[in-house]
Amino acid sequence: MISTVTTTTTTVTTAQVMAYSIIAVVSLIVFLALKEILSSETHKPSVKLFLKGSNVAIIPLLLVFVAIVAYKVVTII
Repeated sequence: MISTVTTTTTTVTTAQVMAYSIIAVVSLIVFLALKEILSSETHKPSVKLFLKGSNVAIIPLLLVFVAIVAYKVVTII
């Protein structure tokens, strides 16, 4: 049996990286602000579930933010 393997090369421009990083940082700010605002509404069970589940989105966005800051520091130095 003969199989064919094809490779796809994707180029990402600096403008695309900057656009995606801005989206990630804005999303992080929105999630953190929403979590802080809703933390006072602890008597509703649906809000409690959202506060617990929001870490699923916040932690990867924090990692992306750290990577962006590290990249900016490395490119400046």
